[in-house]
Amino acid sequence: MSDLSRFVTVWSLLEARVESGRLPGYAAAVRYRGEVEVRTGGCLDPAGATRVGPDSLYRLASLSKPFAGVLTLSLAEDGLLDLDAPVDRWLPELAEPRVLRDRAGALADTVPTERPITVRHLLTSTPGFGALWDDSPLDRAVVAAGLGAGPLPPELTHEEYLARLGELPLAAQPGASWLYQLSTEVLSVLLTRVAGCPLHDLLRDRVTGPLGLTDTGFWAADPARLGPAYLPAGDGVELLDPADGRSSRPPEFEGLAAGLVSSAPDVLTLLSALADGGGPLLGPGSVAAMTTGALTTAQRAEAAEFLGPGCSWGLQVGVQVEPGPPWAQPGRFGWDGGTGTTGYADPDRDLVGVLLTNAGMAGPEDGLDWFWRALYRCL
Repeated sequence: MSDLSRFVTVWSLLEARVESGRLPGYAAAVRYRGEVEVRTGGCLDPAGATRVGPDSLYRLASLSKPFAGVLTLSLAEDGLLDLDAPVDRWLPELAEPRVLRDRAGALADTVPTERPITVRHLLTSTPGFGALWDDSPLDRAVVAAGLGAGPLPPELTHEEYLARLGELPLAAQPGASWLYQLSTEVLSVLLTRVAGCPLHDLLRDRVTGPLGLTDTGFWAADPARLGPAYLPAGDGVELLDPADGRSSRPPEFEGLAAGLVSSAPDVLTLLSALADGGGPLLGPGSVAAMTTGALTTAQRAEAAEFLGPGCSWGLQVGVQVEPGPPWAQPGRFGWDGGTGTTGYADPDRDLVGVLLTNAGMAGPEDGLDWFWRALYRCL
């Protein structure tokens, strides 16, 4: 790797953050105009026992979601799934949902749905259920049922998850509001029922196998390459998952909302395949559908604080539809993960980038925009 890297200031910034203690370690991968660079630094754990390498493994958290979009569209291309079909064919637990009359009101005060929940609603995160974070009776019920959004998958079986969700009312009419996370977990269950096989088999057959990804799965391919994960807490951090914890072994819930473990080169390969038109995973039409903003103006306005300036939501990816910060221009797509991960493709600039860390995010102030700002200054 040449010392004359275009991105030398980015690598220097990452090293400075390691040296200052702001990051225990990192794995970054960038493809620009066909040239790939992979850089790593620091350690997988604050104690400094294991150095980060190109094959180090990280919990992707919500950066798992693009894999959900790819798998769903792959099944649709093969005629196994109609995106506009009601989901109750495969998910009878959601056959007759009720909708809260007032999102902040009592759980028993409901009205009928005006339309069925469809596969497309799940893909666009508009089925009427999702994370609320508003301390309403429904929000508290979702959390109490073990269905709340988080950087790791639920500790329930697929069947338990759907049964508990089906007992709760919807927060909004299907297709009306963008709500985060839970729709991707439900989509994960739907995919297994449509395909008739475990989600890890579907992922292998349709994504990791065709792309030659050896580090991506629902648990660590090699637990020795997986460090602990932390979340910010006050002036310090708290342990989310130890190195030998939940992500080191097969999970109870295989889910694509926040369930994958992977390496920076693997994530770069997936996003690069989408940026290049989809082969060997999807046709160009499916990639275009996946990476086009699917939200209405009203839905974007409701979700603006979460999605960010100029950002919409496609089919399980964030999509920039209006100019935002200098690094977020129309056409860019990808997403971030609460464990400290980020990955985006910018086809117009022929740029794909990934940064994986184990310094998690508790709020917007913990984001990784500083990485993208530095990267784009180098173009």
